[in-house]
Amino acid sequence: MSSPPNDEMAPQPVGLVERLVRDDVDRKRFLKMAGGAGAASFGAFVLAACGSSSSKTASTAAAPATTASTASAPSSSGDVAILNYALTLEYLETEFYGKVVSAGLFTGPVGALIKEFGQQEMTHVEAIKGAVEKLGGTPAAKPQGKFPIENASQVAMLAYTVENLGASAYLGQAGNIQNPEVLASALAIHTVEARHAATLGTLVKKSITPDGAFAKPADMSTVLAAVKPFLA
Repeated sequence: MSSPPNDEMAPQPVGLVERLVRDDVDRKRFLKMAGGAGAASFGAFVLAACGSSSSKTASTAAAPATTASTASAPSSSGDVAILNYALTLEYLETEFYGKVVSAGLFTGPVGALIKEFGQQEMTHVEAIKGAVEKLGGTPAAKPQGKFPIENASQVAMLAYTVENLGASAYLGQAGNIQNPEVLASALAIHTVEARHAATLGTLVKKSITPDGAFAKPADMSTVLAAVKPFLA
């Protein structure tokens, strides 16, 4: 007579961090991806996701997905949802900076910096949309934003708040992401959002590290509640 199944003996799902610890190939791929920044990192992920025949690196990176399709299917769906969540935030940030630039509240080096931040957020939008599509998902629809654009001081403070929120949002999803390339890309964007926030902190004379030595993550419900006033 066979003994009943033992849950402790049954194979357990392997989390991303454990995979990176156990699997030297996964770890090297992740570190390579994490070494990039912003669009460059996302571009590498997009190539890996689509398995471009013109890129040896992309073909190699795409291989694990075909050898572990059963395990990757649910994580792909979850990662698409997270990417679309990030996409919604990037849409709003891009629109915000566009309105600030159009208002002409900043000139000189500060004006140029604000414009550059907006362009970087726009690059994030295009990169995330491409990543969602390469994972077989449909990019989230662009929301209509509404932002109080009153004066330079008020706008700079709002930008500081929004960028810190964005950085916290990416950090809050890091533990939920299953695909190593998606995680590497999200961390690359998180870093840029944090640098935007720190730069704006010097402009508004606020702390460049408001959470101290360790950044605090924000969960999805907290972030969505915070951005709700900015949705038309």
